[in-house]
Amino acid sequence: MIQATDTIRRPDEVPGVGRVLVVIPTYNEADNIAAIVGRVRRAAPAVQILIADDNSPDGTGAIADALADGDAHVQVLHRHGKQGLGAAYLAGFGWARERGYQAVVEMDADGSHAPEDLPALLDAARDADVVIGSRWTSGARVLNWPLRRLLLSRCGNLYARLALGMPVSDATGGYRVYRISALDAIDLESVTSQGYSFQVELSRLAHQAGVRIVEVPITFAEREHGDSKMSPKIVAEALWRITAWGVRDRRQAVRRGLHGTATGQARWP
Repeated sequence: MIQATDTIRRPDEVPGVGRVLVVIPTYNEADNIAAIVGRVRRAAPAVQILIADDNSPDGTGAIADALADGDAHVQVLHRHGKQGLGAAYLAGFGWARERGYQAVVEMDADGSHAPEDLPALLDAARDADVVIGSRWTSGARVLNWPLRRLLLSRCGNLYARLALGMPVSDATGGYRVYRISALDAIDLESVTSQGYSFQVELSRLAHQAGVRIVEVPITFAEREHGDSKMSPKIVAEALWRITAWGVRDRRQAVRRGLHGTATGQARWP
């Protein structure tokens, strides 16, 4: 007999987290999308999947539609053209909020984010607002990356951490869980960046909003099929934006300090 105080969990809810939507942006991922969706379904059967396709010319959208037709846990958001990773995720966040999900997962379509790591991220989300699947924390592994990419990511994340004062080792990592309440605390309307800088910007805004961020080690592997979306332009955008944010944050901190001194509110050690 079920008592009035017992909690009845729906089959589409993750214990301690609630209804979870995995958003997978795609552009020309015809060789990868079916495999990655299948792996997500096996690794975390309770989650729902939203494929956000930017009108891929290679037929990814049609494959996504076929997957959705055969599985009620899969849905497709067709977008009008290639608008960028950040815009796809923002659309997915809004889609999840409108439909009453409690958490959203960011996951790449190319297989670099192992769905088999998803249960660990969701488990961490029971006690956190934002969970980052980190490549640069203890226990993580990065497979099949050339030394140039390793150094670029390591140095870029070190620069972001120092410039923005964030206690995050992998601010550019794109494998994440956000509680909807955390997204509500972030000013998403102000987000305009893409790629690496999109992930850094959300890390910065989440840190400034005071939500709890934790990092979980993952196994990250280079894609086996298709072309990487990384480009010198994306890297340059990230470096420029991180520098600008760092300068802005420091100026604001100085102004707050001066204001506190003027009003007698400053506290000195």
